[in-house]
Amino acid sequence: MNQLKRALGMVWIALSIAAAYFCVFEFGLPKFVSGKQEDLVFGIIILFVLTPLIVIGLGTFGYYALMGEYDKPKHK
Repeated sequence: MNQLKRALGMVWIALSIAAAYFCVFEFGLPKFVSGKQEDLVFGIIILFVLTPLIVIGLGTFGYYALMGEYDKPKHK
């Protein structure tokens, strides 16, 4: 089970990288060049609020899973 957790850590890190790409290049930056005010606001929210939350969250979870932090038994 611990090997599965570590392997899934790599999956979470890969998802983090994919989310960074899609949030920036597919969702965020095209909104800046559309010329509409509501698209500009949505692009700013995507780039500066949601992208860091998603990428840091997935990356941190993947890093801890990869390093074996979830393998340790709980102390009573």
